[in-house]
Amino acid sequence: MRVPDALLRHRVTVAPYIGDSAYGPTYGPEQTVRALVAATARQVRRGTDGRETTSTAQVIAAPGLLCPPGSRVTLPDGRVTTALSTADHSAPGLPVPACVEVMCE
Repeated sequence: MRVPDALLRHRVTVAPYIGDSAYGPTYGPEQTVRALVAATARQVRRGTDGRETTSTAQVIAAPGLLCPPGSRVTLPDGRVTTALSTADHSAPGLPVPACVEVMCE
């Protein structure tokens, strides 16, 4: 079971982080997906280096979203931010919806 589309009221654009080059970060092709965005401040641990930082936006999307830490995320209000951490939530066999949670700067 996946998160119902009726709950995904926003649209966000994600450019997945691929790596660093001589000219800075490199991103894959952008994809626009339906999501639920909440402006909430939380302390999170960065996936790449383990440092703790503050997240200002939480994005919930359907399973299968490719958004590793460092990805560029454009929120519905036009703000461009960076993904700090990504978590796949699934519970096979349980009646809870599967989703991807992205915490953004």
